[in-house]
Amino acid sequence: MERRKFLFRSVQASALLLISGNMLASALPMFNPQKKKKVYAHNLFFWLRNDLSAAEVEEFKNFFEGLKKLPYQKNLQYGKPAGSSPRSVLDSTYTYNASMEFESLEELEAYGKLPEHLALVQKYKPFFIKMLVYDTVYN
Repeated sequence: MERRKFLFRSVQASALLLISGNMLASALPMFNPQKKKKVYAHNLFFWLRNDLSAAEVEEFKNFFEGLKKLPYQKNLQYGKPAGSSPRSVLDSTYTYNASMEFESLEELEAYGKLPEHLALVQKYKPFFIKMLVYDTVYN
């Protein structure tokens, strides 16, 4: 009988601890709110020259593959317009788009000054007639 009481009290204590712990955990953000991490997105749009051969257009992908190897940037993806149904707000005139993420504005700006980055831009600049960059911070 004594053992049953002990087990019953142990179960009660465990349940109380569990409930108290959950209540405390749910209240913690009020007392110690975590800052949401900002993400800096770097979006590039390229309009390649019309007189490039198919092989040169294909070679331009090496620009993005080179950028993938550089420090600071994360999640680099690139592609062509999706072929969405035409509408007045849609611009599908670009040839390639690339997007990548950075953990801070300082890293984004340091990336832009890397000698390897500048060398890649110089090498592939003759391939395009227009380039636009959109940098965005997400909270």
